[in-house]
Amino acid sequence: MIKKISLFILSVVSFAVTSSCDGFLDKMPSKSTSQVITSASQLDAVLETFTAFYQVTNNESVAGHDDFGLTLELYNARPASFTFLPIIYAGFWDTQYLPLDTRASAWTAEYGKIFRANLVLNNLGKVTGTEAEKSELRAEAHLVRAVSYLELAHTYTLPYTEETKDELGLALKQSTSFEELSERSNLADTYALIESDIEEALKIKAHLLKDGRVRHWRGNIGAANAYAARYWLGRNDYVKAQQYAEAALSEYNQLLDYNTDMYYSTVSRSPIKIYPDPAQPDYFENFDVLYPYTYDNQTNFIDMIGWPEFYYFRLHYYGSWWYVPSPELVAIYDQQFDLRFKYHFVEGYSYDSPALMTNPAHFWYGYIFFFKDRIPAGPTVAEMLLTKAEAQARQGDINGAVATVNILRAKRFDNAAPANIVNLTASSREDAVKKILEERRREMPFYIRRFDIRRFNTNDDAFDDEALSKTFYPFDGTAIQSGSPPVNYTLNKGDRKWASPIPNTEIISSQGNIQQNQY
Repeated sequence: MIKKISLFILSVVSFAVTSSCDGFLDKMPSKSTSQVITSASQLDAVLETFTAFYQVTNNESVAGHDDFGLTLELYNARPASFTFLPIIYAGFWDTQYLPLDTRASAWTAEYGKIFRANLVLNNLGKVTGTEAEKSELRAEAHLVRAVSYLELAHTYTLPYTEETKDELGLALKQSTSFEELSERSNLADTYALIESDIEEALKIKAHLLKDGRVRHWRGNIGAANAYAARYWLGRNDYVKAQQYAEAALSEYNQLLDYNTDMYYSTVSRSPIKIYPDPAQPDYFENFDVLYPYTYDNQTNFIDMIGWPEFYYFRLHYYGSWWYVPSPELVAIYDQQFDLRFKYHFVEGYSYDSPALMTNPAHFWYGYIFFFKDRIPAGPTVAEMLLTKAEAQARQGDINGAVATVNILRAKRFDNAAPANIVNLTASSREDAVKKILEERRREMPFYIRRFDIRRFNTNDDAFDDEALSKTFYPFDGTAIQSGSPPVNYTLNKGDRKWASPIPNTEIISSQGNIQQNQY
């Protein structure tokens, strides 16, 4: 069973604020939903309502990289398993049809969180409460805003460099006024605001763990330092990335041991009947699909919000229920000894719902963390160890980098594995960096991969540059053209498609003030 930290969950206080919706940046709120804010406790209730903040929905983070493995072979096995066109658009870096999607949008969702952060910041000078209470709320609201602006920048803008600093950035909303002009700043100003928000967030005084109690969903010292480390790693400043990763680890460093803290789900299920031989349609065999225990918790937040390695409770959500691992991703795991492969890669996932590839049978894996739809997006202890290790390696501290990454591997590999399997070694700076980056990909597939490739392609090292290429059928705004010859899709270093198109609904609702990315 998972080692339990006593989880202190305060009752969630509902607080009526204007909900996020299409055209968030410009739509006027209903006066009937407004409340007069008079106390710091009301503002605290805004930040306490974790359901308004924890979920990250971003199709580019699911599929816009080489961890996502929608191959021709897999698609041809059962096209009906892949009918969600926006994931096709995101997975093959489309710029024509992706902005037309009117469903879930990272742009809309993250600006909703920014609105709530600004609600707190704009009202602190008007409410009752102690200066200490207000100071803590101010710092936490800046953290919320920094996290959302980072998510938006990594999705909708080009990677930030000296050459791109004058390119289009984000619409920098710093108030709750819907009359505030909604137009895009440049990248330099966007990142200046993010950096300023992180500096303010680092003033948080609350500890993640105090007297055996954890509150992963609220701002804390560890979370602020962890996001600072992620930010500076993205800027390729390895001195600062290591500094803040070490500060986060000094604050909190609990790791799960996959030898003792993981187990399989207890969900009762009937064996799945599969038809492995199309030539024998009456023949079938049973296949038992095993899931890690976190599969149980689709609606129960206890294990999700209490996952001990979190600094900050953020989950990436994918409603189509299949994080499809690419053959390249599967191949980098030691399938005998790496327990991450054992527990997170579900064999025969393609036989189960939603894929249902049983007649004829087509075997493939699914990546699982929390149920079928959620994986970690918030920073974890494992991420901070990998950030520290990479920063050490980039700066030439090979022995230190290897020692750091092996702390993580000792908790992820089978205790029966030989020491030379568990412990990495490196012969040079380049060798150390490459091995740590591969470990990072094993530990945090999907959500973090696109962020990583963006920064690889803008740092001073050429050996980690990544050009992405996928072969698939052509498609249009309504269907996949599977009767046409496959085509090759690419995303190269310096490609303007690293900035995904903004939803057209946002451009329309801004009355043209928000400019679309140019390709």
